[in-house]
Amino acid sequence: MIVPAAATTLQLIDSHCHLHDTEFYPDPVQQQAIYQRALDAGVGMICVGTDQRSSRQAVAFAVTHSATWAAVGVHPHEASHGWSGIAALLEQATPDDSPIVAIGEIGLDYYYNHSPRQVQIAALEAQIQLAVDHNVPISFHVRDGAAGQVSVWDDFWPIFDNFRGVRGVLHSFTDTTTNLEKGLARGLLVGLNGISTFTKDPNQLELYRSLSPETVIFETDAPFLTPKPFRGKLNEPGYVRIIAEYWAAQWQLPIEQLAAMTTATTRTLFHLNHT
Repeated sequence: MIVPAAATTLQLIDSHCHLHDTEFYPDPVQQQAIYQRALDAGVGMICVGTDQRSSRQAVAFAVTHSATWAAVGVHPHEASHGWSGIAALLEQATPDDSPIVAIGEIGLDYYYNHSPRQVQIAALEAQIQLAVDHNVPISFHVRDGAAGQVSVWDDFWPIFDNFRGVRGVLHSFTDTTTNLEKGLARGLLVGLNGISTFTKDPNQLELYRSLSPETVIFETDAPFLTPKPFRGKLNEPGYVRIIAEYWAAQWQLPIEQLAAMTTATTRTLFHLNHT
């Protein structure tokens, strides 16, 4: 049974959340209430997988909930557990009516190294190829390690450049303006989330000041990274409006204008052609 959409047209889309994942939202009543609050606020969402289990859940959730889509992929933390199931999910999808709109979240994470770096690299390369083969964008998770270590970007950019036709978003991007410029030059967008509403890190603040509305899409990464004034509480997709309102004030734009711009950008990137 598909949960019906709200009567109003979507005003915003949370381009990256994990509401579908029962590891983070184990109570189905709470999960449904959070979904309904988002829908009532005119917010749609893309549910993003982090491993094979959660990717299957993302697809199932998107199939049964209106204004909801799925991204499937294996996070670098989970690369050691394999990624063959992602190809199977893509192959099983009906091309004309698939809820799967992206591969993600995938990438490299040298901060924790939960999976060996060579395994992370193999998973990234294989899943980029899947995105190219199926003509879908990618939600990239790229996180550097400690100072003095090999930079994750020294591995990531050459891998990215080995492929043609890759499009996507740098999810939860908080790195340097240099890597921002490299990403934008390659046609990537930036995922802006709750971090941008509360950070006091001078490098992140400099990075955020260099962004423009044309280069970003909004995300919550719920249940993580809850924006002010709800920081410390469980995040939810409906809070994407708080992030949008914060940036409308920063850029001195009417919220309606910024919402329309970023929602159009999100729809274009992910080929979202229905409400």
